[in-house]
Amino acid sequence: MTKSIAASALQPPVSDWLNERPTHPSASSLVGQQRAQQAIAQLLESSGRYAHGYIITPPGLRVLDVMNELSETHTWRHSGYYDWLYLANPDSAHQPLCVNVPAGQASTFLTDLWELLNDDKGQRQQLVAELTQRYPSERIANYLTRLGDKTFADLPGAELASIIVQQHNPAAFQFCDRVTEASLFGSIRLQSVQGTISSDLHLIEAGAILEANGGVLVIDAEALLLQQGLWRKLKYILRTSLFHWPQPGDANIAAYYEPEPIPIHIKVVLHGDRDIYAQLREVDRDFDNLFPYLADFSTHFSVTEQPLQHYFDYLAYVERESAVLPLAQSAIPILLKFVSRLTDYQSELSLDTIAIMQFLREANVLAEQAKASELTAEHLLEVMRQRQHRNGYIADLSRRAMLEGQVYIATSGHIVGQINGLTVVSAGGSEFGEPTRITATVHYGDGDIIDIDRKSELSGSIHTKGVMILSAYLANVFARNDTMSLSATIVFEQSYHEVDGDSASLAELCCLLSALADAPIDQGLAITGAVDQFGRVQAIGAVNEKIEGYFSLCEARGLTGTQGVIIPAANVCQLNLAAEVIAAVEQKQFHVYAVEHVKEALELLTHTEQQALYRDVQQRLNELREHDLKPAWWRRLVGLV
Repeated sequence: MTKSIAASALQPPVSDWLNERPTHPSASSLVGQQRAQQAIAQLLESSGRYAHGYIITPPGLRVLDVMNELSETHTWRHSGYYDWLYLANPDSAHQPLCVNVPAGQASTFLTDLWELLNDDKGQRQQLVAELTQRYPSERIANYLTRLGDKTFADLPGAELASIIVQQHNPAAFQFCDRVTEASLFGSIRLQSVQGTISSDLHLIEAGAILEANGGVLVIDAEALLLQQGLWRKLKYILRTSLFHWPQPGDANIAAYYEPEPIPIHIKVVLHGDRDIYAQLREVDRDFDNLFPYLADFSTHFSVTEQPLQHYFDYLAYVERESAVLPLAQSAIPILLKFVSRLTDYQSELSLDTIAIMQFLREANVLAEQAKASELTAEHLLEVMRQRQHRNGYIADLSRRAMLEGQVYIATSGHIVGQINGLTVVSAGGSEFGEPTRITATVHYGDGDIIDIDRKSELSGSIHTKGVMILSAYLANVFARNDTMSLSATIVFEQSYHEVDGDSASLAELCCLLSALADAPIDQGLAITGAVDQFGRVQAIGAVNEKIEGYFSLCEARGLTGTQGVIIPAANVCQLNLAAEVIAAVEQKQFHVYAVEHVKEALELLTHTEQQALYRDVQQRLNELREHDLKPAWWRRLVGLV
């Protein structure tokens, strides 16, 4: 018989992890992100119009923190910053010319240009030569040539220049999170002077594209795509490396103003979720060409692949950003168990910064109310209790219905063709596990298994697939060479909503075999797991919620020492159960069994060896098959046989 899982295996090895905690951790938001950092390093080594990137940022990641830390160690190798100005065009008041000067020198250049315009025309040639040497730019040289010996009074319009972008201390990464057409591409405003609508140099305002010109621009992909037309305009700029200003105003206002296009040398990095990335690749034929680099940020930290000490550096970062009281030594094990529970794996820890910050800040409120100087284990445990109470109303109503008998769930005794499956219910924003009663009946027939939920259109496609798989298993074991002269019906009792998923297929198969063999099932045991055509038990989701949901019902009725759950062996690595469940297992008042094959589950449920049970099934099928071969009484009566 399969043994119960030891209590020590029901949660991650937190005590072992504490031994690797560094004395002075270094706060870092990039812990566990080696893959993404390597991709970003490769992205920043490349140049050209077709070398931009997309960063997958999962929920809970604080993008600004991550990018700021990345900028300290990663820079675009091909970056080059300039100040950009628009100058009055000597030949047109409506077509100002753009020039660039080395970063931080725009104001000085304007001062020198003003002196040139006010100097004697006879000394212009020498001053032009000095300016050309001081500001080695082809655009400056061309402008000074076009300017010739004109003075300010000779220039059209009332303004000489406007500084569009001035780079004093350019950041390695520029951000554009609040994406609008004006914030990303800039704008040209209009003014009304004596009834005449026009624009001028001081009304030109740069957007993020120009402010980041020469460097790296990070854009929120979702915000970009929600604004109609912005994605197409961005692609045009990246393909042509030129920024063209839109015409000011709208269709109802005729105001011609066309500043010279600005050349763009930029690295664009989009950030967003995985679905947006997949959709862009699918629907936009240009996307893969323009954005060939992918940086995939992880949500989990694997303790088997990376030194555990690094995770404490991440926790130091979260604690700093949370601005909470220091963590006491007693609080560390509770926090580690909490972050492991977020991942659903014993060997992984969560990198969901926002979720951990929320948890610590809730505990900090309790600590401050108690006038404590640090966050203790009791503060963290109280947060867990409060959350369970806040979110547990629907779960309490469901459990009360079972305790009052409105929903029939047996947790003791032995019944043929009845079993407790384990499900997860999501309702009203809360998610909890609860048992569900599955029953099966058998009768003479042609071997069909009738899924009542499917017949009543309450079965999803995955659940229907699971029923077909268990039908295939029965046929493979008991009817390889002959048809089965026995049919069965199976149903989720007192279920009034759609049933989907294959996590109950193991329970359904055991229930059917119980009915076929006339073998009672121990009602104190509940079971979850998927099954394949060969009877192998496969992993399912939400294993902790399912176990805790059934335990709560058994605990409310009174633990007998024989109750427990059967789960797939593949899910043992995900166990991270509540303290009360672990305590009950330690005291042998509750049991958790792990199985790899349906045979093991049957022996636990029926307390009968699988071979003997299968013999009973085969004997019953043989009897029905022999009955099938006998001629009908009326054929014998009339002498047809």
